[in-house]
Amino acid sequence: MAAALKVLQVAAEVFPLVKTGGLADVVAALPPALAAAGADVRLVLPGLPAILDGVLSARHVLDVGPCFGALRVSLLLGRMPGTGLPVYVIDAPHLYRRGGGPYQDSLGREWPDNLQRYGLLGWLAARIASGDADPAWVPDIVHAHDWHAAMACTYMADHVPTAAKSVYTIHNLAYQGLFPHDDWALLGLSSRYMVPSGLEFHGQLSFMKAGLKFAHRITTVSPNYAHEIATPEFGCGLDGVIRGRVNDVLGIVNGIDTEVWNPAADDAIAHRYDLNQLAGKRECRHALQDEWKLQRDDQALLVVVVSRLTGQKGIDLLLEAVPGLVADGMQVAVQGTGDAALETALRRAEQAHPGRVAAHLGYDEPRAHALVAGADVIAVPSRFEPCGLTQLYGLRYGTVPVVRRSGGLADTVVDDQTGFVFDAANAGALRHALNRAAAMRSTQPAKWQKLMLAGMEQDLSWRLPAARYMDLYRALIPAQSVPT
Repeated sequence: MAAALKVLQVAAEVFPLVKTGGLADVVAALPPALAAAGADVRLVLPGLPAILDGVLSARHVLDVGPCFGALRVSLLLGRMPGTGLPVYVIDAPHLYRRGGGPYQDSLGREWPDNLQRYGLLGWLAARIASGDADPAWVPDIVHAHDWHAAMACTYMADHVPTAAKSVYTIHNLAYQGLFPHDDWALLGLSSRYMVPSGLEFHGQLSFMKAGLKFAHRITTVSPNYAHEIATPEFGCGLDGVIRGRVNDVLGIVNGIDTEVWNPAADDAIAHRYDLNQLAGKRECRHALQDEWKLQRDDQALLVVVVSRLTGQKGIDLLLEAVPGLVADGMQVAVQGTGDAALETALRRAEQAHPGRVAAHLGYDEPRAHALVAGADVIAVPSRFEPCGLTQLYGLRYGTVPVVRRSGGLADTVVDDQTGFVFDAANAGALRHALNRAAAMRSTQPAKWQKLMLAGMEQDLSWRLPAARYMDLYRALIPAQSVPT
C-alpha cells in the first residue's frame, strides 16, 4: 500500500490563533478535511506571538541561522490546537515577535519589513519541499495561500531538483504584496527573476505575481471569480498574466467548518436550533436585539453585516441605504473594522437611528456567531467578492443571504431559492433586494421558511472542496508515484 500523499499548507494566519479575515478560517478547516480524505497534511506558519503561544508541544527541528535580516531563525514542529495536525513554526524573533497585526502595526501602517517577513515564510516552505529543512518529512505538494506565501512557488522553481509540485491559491487578487523593486536583493534570488516575465510589476516587485508565474497550478476560491480575474475589470492589472495561464487556473468554492459553525451545537448563541426545530432562532433574535440595544420589534427585518469595513465590501452602499431601510421598518446591526471614515459613518448612523441601527467596531468571534444566529438576513453588498464566507455562515444558520451578483456570491446564492441577489453596485439596488426579503418574510411566511431550510439543508462542509483539491494534487504527481 502506497504512502499517503504529503501536502504542506503555507499561510500567514490560521483560526483560532491569528485571524484578520476569511483566509484564517480556510487555513484552519481545509487541512483537516484533506487529512480526512487520506492526505498526510502539515502546515507552516510564521512565528507570530499568538502562534508561538498557541501551538502545542513545539520542538526544535532546525537552527537556520541568520537570514532575511534576522540574526536568529529556527524551525519548530508542534501540533495545532483542536485538530492536532502537525505544524511547522518559523521562530524569528526579529521579524515576528512584535505587537500589532500580522501585516500592520497597531496604527494600521504596513510593517516596513514585510518583504523579509513573508519572503522568509516562502523560502523556508521551499526548503521543506526540497528535503533540506526536515529530511524526515518531504512533501509531494506545497499549497501556498495568498501573497504572503507566494514566494514559496518561486523559491521552489529556483531549485530545479525539488520534486514537489506547487499549488497557489488566490484568496483576494486586490491584495498583492507590492514592494520597491530595488529591494529584490533581500530575497536572495538571481536578477533574472526581476523582469516583467518574473516578479517585476510596473516598476515594483509583486509577491502575488510570484505565485501566478511560478506555481504549477493556480486556484481561486470560486469558479465565477476565476473568470472575473481574467478580465481588466477585476484583474487588478494581472489579468494578462492570468489569461496567459488560463489552462492552469481552477475555481473551487470554499467550504466552512461545519463543527465551528453549527447552530445545533454553538455555545456562542443564546439558544441552539436546527432545521427540524427552528424555535431557538427567535430566542437568538431577542437576545441580539437586547444586547445591541435594538427595539424588540418582531415585525422588523433584522439585517446584519459581519465584514471588513472597506469599499470593496460595499459598506458605503449600506450606509447610503440605511436611512431608507430604517424608514422601511428594518433594523441593521454591523460588526467590523477597517476604513476610519466608514467606522465614523457607522457611529453616526447608530446615533442618528437609536434602537434601529447598531454597530460594533472590531472583530469578536462569539459576537459574530450571535449576529448570524439572531438575524433574519445577512447582507453582503460587495463590489467584488472572491468567495465570501459570511453568506455561507448565513445559509448554515437559516439566515437568508442578500448578496450582490459577484464572484463566489453568485456561485453560492440562488435568487429566490436560497437568498436574494442584486446586480447594480448602488444603494438603491441593495434596498430593493432587502425589501424583497422583507416582503416575503411578512406576507409569505411559509415560503420564507422554505428559503431558510433550503440553505440549512446544503452540504457546506469542506468535504467536496477537499476532494477536488485532492484530485488536483494527484493530477500533478507522475502516475507511477501517486499515493493512494
